[in-house]
Amino acid sequence: MKKIFIILFLLISYAGFAQIPDLERIEPMFWFTKMHNPKLQLLVHGKDIANHQVKINYPGVTLTKVNKVENPNYLFLDLLVSKSAKAGKFTIDFTAKGKKSLTYSYQLKEKSSSPNRIQGVTQKDFIYLLMPDRFSNGDKSNDVVKDLKESSVNRDSMYYRHGGDIQGVINHLDYLKGLGVTTVWMTPEIENDMPLASYHGYAVTDHYKIDPRFGTNELYKKYVEECHVKGLKVIKDIVHNHIGSNHWFYNDLPMKNWLNQWPVYTQTSYRDQPVMDPHASEADKKKMLDGWFVPTMPDLNQRNPYVENYLTQNHIWWIEYAGIDGLRLDTYPYNDEDFMADWEQKLKAEFPHLSIFGETLVSTVASQAFFTGGNTVNRGFDTHLPGITDAVLKDAIYEGLNGKTGWTDGINRIYATMAQDFLYKDPNQNCIFLDNHDMSRFYSMVNEDFDRYKMGMTMLLTMRGIPQMYYGTEILMKNYSNPDGLVRSDFLGGWVTDSVNKFVEKGRTVKENEAFTFVKTLANYRQKNEALQNGKLMQYIPENDLYVYFRYMANNPKGTVMVVINNTDKDKSLDTKRFAERTKGIIKAKDIFSGKEMGISELQIPKKSAMVLELN
Repeated sequence: MKKIFIILFLLISYAGFAQIPDLERIEPMFWFTKMHNPKLQLLVHGKDIANHQVKINYPGVTLTKVNKVENPNYLFLDLLVSKSAKAGKFTIDFTAKGKKSLTYSYQLKEKSSSPNRIQGVTQKDFIYLLMPDRFSNGDKSNDVVKDLKESSVNRDSMYYRHGGDIQGVINHLDYLKGLGVTTVWMTPEIENDMPLASYHGYAVTDHYKIDPRFGTNELYKKYVEECHVKGLKVIKDIVHNHIGSNHWFYNDLPMKNWLNQWPVYTQTSYRDQPVMDPHASEADKKKMLDGWFVPTMPDLNQRNPYVENYLTQNHIWWIEYAGIDGLRLDTYPYNDEDFMADWEQKLKAEFPHLSIFGETLVSTVASQAFFTGGNTVNRGFDTHLPGITDAVLKDAIYEGLNGKTGWTDGINRIYATMAQDFLYKDPNQNCIFLDNHDMSRFYSMVNEDFDRYKMGMTMLLTMRGIPQMYYGTEILMKNYSNPDGLVRSDFLGGWVTDSVNKFVEKGRTVKENEAFTFVKTLANYRQKNEALQNGKLMQYIPENDLYVYFRYMANNPKGTVMVVINNTDKDKSLDTKRFAERTKGIIKAKDIFSGKEMGISELQIPKKSAMVLELN
């Protein structure tokens, strides 16, 4: 069986020889001077390129090794780029006896000298997650791109492209800025030349190219620059674990173990437990890590040093090229732990202020902490990952809003979850959220109860961690993720043919405007309050079905924020003597929504409400 599989692999992988140009590509296509790591590995792809001799002659650049691999259509060139190397162009010459010489004009560009170019994303920020295909169509000329496998636009179908693009996002940066957003995160903008549902971006087919239906590399760089001019930061969504089955190198693999190969197709178990279970079998762990996500998403073998170099350099290239502030790592638990720890250290060495958080849709706080840096849960290994997407807190907030109060149920679930923050090295670097592109929308999950919506948004924007909101939540977009295309609807007003424009007040309903104003008020207040941006959190055990917590600066009581959640059907009185640690010397407080001042000794908390008070 194994021998048959290898023969099939060779037939599939090397079938396209005749169609490959003599020198098809070199990646990265250019590099930068004065990088922290002087080593650079170039992937060279061309018909029988391995039969050529390679020569480079440029001051400060040394060709240290030419690596030949199983597929003769590849060479991997190891270069040393010294600190003395200047920006400029030079030729890489490929010669073979009896054949025409080939040349590639390679360029070294100046690394940015601005120390604040890569800003990082912190608790000070409020992230807006959007899907570019579904947000706004700013350039109709790129709706259909010739020769791509999905070459039509159909807004009547949730599975097809709708025409949204990067220019559409640029056109609405002022909308985001006014809402109180500080950071924009788009689902992957990279080329996904797949025949169906290519809009989501998680099946890359070219790591160095923005999908032409979204724009160009140059437009993406302009987008980042426009964001920075407006005081907005940018997160890029990247995928280490897998590629799309139409990726150019999947159709001509460099070597058999470029992917995690199986005798027969094997899908991942989607079970994270074997990765952390001290009693787990190696077979279960291998299936989780090396199994393919779906048949159209081949699983990369990150233990292969060439794959490791390729991915690491690609991400460094994008950050330096465009000036990206942070990275969100898709499907983090499915990756090889040694590779990811090494990857993280290499990126932070180049960009010390870069922010990174990994997607970990797991079910316990300990499981989330397992993947974060610091070896805080006795893993015996440091992942060096600063933060995760805090799905457990999201689930706790849902329980607090929808569940019935019990010892560990209802509002007590939030308290109990936050009480386990000791498991993290720094819980403030976790990205907290209520929904995203893979799950049912928040407003639907609280049964379109507007009071619960406001309580949830209040917790999102006043808790510890980095808050992230999914596009359209501010105007009560709804639906359940069955299938997930239902939660990826268009933001109406992003297309010139839309009958309404939700980007402006007059295009929204009264209830939508109320929601928009609520989020805007709280988000913009958050930008001005140091306690919410940098402060500590102190929470109190819920009593009388009231959950109370404070955000405060340790050495400066000014601006302390008190949050009270009353998710019951009764108005409540709250005696504040219990909170003397945080309220000592405080006489009055201001409601940040109404601006009304009130005494602090006893508070009246309306039913099904969240009260946010600034203590004076």
